[in-house]
Amino acid sequence: MRKIVVMSALALCALTSTVSAQSKHSFTLAKKDFLLDGKPYQIISGEMHPARIPKEYWKHRIQMAKAMGCNTIAAYVFWNYHEQEEGKFDFSSENRDIAAFVKLAQEEGMWVLLRPGPYVCAEWEFGGLPPYLLRIPDIKVRCMDPRYMAATERYVKALAEQVKGLQVTNGGPILMVQVENEYGSFGNDKQYLYKLKELWEQNGINVPFYTADGPVSPLLEAGTVPGAAIGLDSGSSEGDFAAANKQNPDVPSFSSESYPGWLTHWGEKWARPDKAGIVKEVKFLMDTKRSFNLYVIHGGTNFGFTAGANSGGKGYEPDLTSYDYDAPINEQGGATEKYMALREAIGSYSKKKLPAIPAPIPTITIPDITLKPYTSIWENLPAAVKSVQPKTFEAYGQDYGFMVYKTTLVGHKSGKLDIVELHDYATVFLNGQYVGKIDRRLGEHSIELPKSDVKDPVLEILVEGMGRINFAQALIDRKGITDRVTLNGMTLMNWEVSGLPMKSEFVQQLQSAKSTAVKPGEFFKGSFTLTNTGDTYLDMTNFKKGMVWVNGHNLGRYWEIGPQKRLYCPAPWLKKGENEIIVLDQHQLEAATVKGEKTLE
Repeated sequence: MRKIVVMSALALCALTSTVSAQSKHSFTLAKKDFLLDGKPYQIISGEMHPARIPKEYWKHRIQMAKAMGCNTIAAYVFWNYHEQEEGKFDFSSENRDIAAFVKLAQEEGMWVLLRPGPYVCAEWEFGGLPPYLLRIPDIKVRCMDPRYMAATERYVKALAEQVKGLQVTNGGPILMVQVENEYGSFGNDKQYLYKLKELWEQNGINVPFYTADGPVSPLLEAGTVPGAAIGLDSGSSEGDFAAANKQNPDVPSFSSESYPGWLTHWGEKWARPDKAGIVKEVKFLMDTKRSFNLYVIHGGTNFGFTAGANSGGKGYEPDLTSYDYDAPINEQGGATEKYMALREAIGSYSKKKLPAIPAPIPTITIPDITLKPYTSIWENLPAAVKSVQPKTFEAYGQDYGFMVYKTTLVGHKSGKLDIVELHDYATVFLNGQYVGKIDRRLGEHSIELPKSDVKDPVLEILVEGMGRINFAQALIDRKGITDRVTLNGMTLMNWEVSGLPMKSEFVQQLQSAKSTAVKPGEFFKGSFTLTNTGDTYLDMTNFKKGMVWVNGHNLGRYWEIGPQKRLYCPAPWLKKGENEIIVLDQHQLEAATVKGEKTLE
C-alpha cells in the first residue's frame, strides 16, 4: 500500500512539474508589440481550417506550415459545423475535434490564433452561422437581436468549454481569440461586439483578444473593440498600419489576413495570384518586424454542402467545392512553387535552419469506373407536405439539399413561368417531361412552359439549395422558392412539397429501381477495387451537375461549367478491396465513366 501511495505521489509530482513547465509562458499586448514572456514576439502564422481537412492529415498540414517558416497556426471554428441541430453540439465526430487540433499544433511546437466567430465568412456556408436560425422569419444576425444572441451565448459556452484549458494562460498554445470577423464590413452595433467579448470572458477565456477588418477608418471604427489588438485584412503598407494606430495607439496591430491566393466561384477561371505579390508583402512584414497571418496557407476542401457563396456586383456567386485557394500548400497537401518561394523568403530571416518539408501524401490513379443508372429522386420522394404557396427549405425544417415542389395547373396551363426569388438552381418538369433549368447565378428566374394535351397538367420544380451567402449584406439567404411562382402573372397555389436533405445515410440505403420515364434526377452507382489506397481526384468530366458519395462520404458538388472538374477524395475515405461510388446528377441520363487522377487539374 505504501508503495502505491509513494508511486501515486511521484506521478502527481511529475504531472505538476509538467503542468508547471507548460504554464511558464505569458502573452500580453504592449503598445506596439505582442509580448511573449515579456519580450517582443513576431507572430508568423499560417491559416488552415480543421473542418476542411481530414483529421488524419491535420498533423501533416501543421508540419507543412512549420516547415515553411511559420510559428503559429490560425484556425476558424465553424459554428454550424458543430451545432447542426439546435442545442446539440458535436466536438468529436469526423473533423470536429477542435481541442485535438489545437493540441496537435502544440505538440508540433506551434502557437494558435483561434477564430471562433460566431460569424467567420471564410467562403463557408452562411459564414459559419447555423441555418436553423433562418427558421425564424424575421431573425436579424450579427447584432443584439435577442433570438440570435441566445443561440450565440449557447455556442460561446459550448466552445469555450472545449478550448479554455488550451489557452497560453493554462499551459496551452492559444495566444489570442478573435472577436467576430470583419464586422466593420457589415454593421456598427458596438454593443454586440462588447457583449461577445464579455461572453468569452465570462466563460473562461482570459487571453488577449483581437479583431480583423479592412485597413480603412470607417471599418476600423465600426469593427474594433477597446483593449483588443487590431488585425488588418490585409496590412501590407505603412499606411495600413498608420490607420490602425490612429484608431487605437495603445494596442499592437498586425496583418490578420495576408493573401497568398484567392477564392474561385463556379463559372470563373481559377484565381491564381502571382507569387511575387505575396513574397513582396511578406518581406515588408518581416523587414518591419510586423506579425502576420497568411490567409490561407492551406485551404482544403468544402466537402458536402459546406461551400458558401458571395453576392457581389455579379449577383449570386457560389463557391467551388475545392478550397485550394491557390494557397502555398495545395488542396492535397503538396508544396507549390509559392510555398518554396515563401519558405525561402521567411527562412532568410531565421538564424535556425527550417525543418525539412514533410514527405508528400501518396496519390493514386484509378482506371475508368463505369457508373450505371441505379434509381432516381422520383422513386425516392418522401411523403409530401401540402402548402397553399411554396415555402423555403428552412420553413419546412430543412437546412441543405434539394426540394421538389409539385402542383396541378388550373387556369393558365402554358406560358411564362416565373419563380420569384429562386434560391438557387431549378430543373422544371411538365407532366414528367423535362422543360429546362433556371439558374440564380445567371440572374434567371423564368422559363417558357410549352402547351400540353393533358387536361390537368402537373408542374414539378426540383430546387437545389447551393451555398448560402457568406459575406456582406445579403447573409439572410434562405433556400428553395423564397416567395412564389406565377404563370403568366397568375400566382400558382396548392402545392405538394417533398424535402430531400440528401444526408449520407439516405443515399446509402437507396435501393435499385427502374424508372418508367426518362426524367433527369438520376442516381448512378458503381464500384471499384483497390489493392492500395492513396489520395485521388475523381474526374467528373463525363457528368453534368450533381454530387458524389464515396463509401458514404460526400465529396461535394461538381458542375460541368467548371473550372473545377475533379473532386478530391482523401485516402482515409477509401479502402483496400471494393469501394462504392454513388452520383446524383440533375441532368445526366446515360451511363458514364469516372476515373481517379493524381491532381486537381
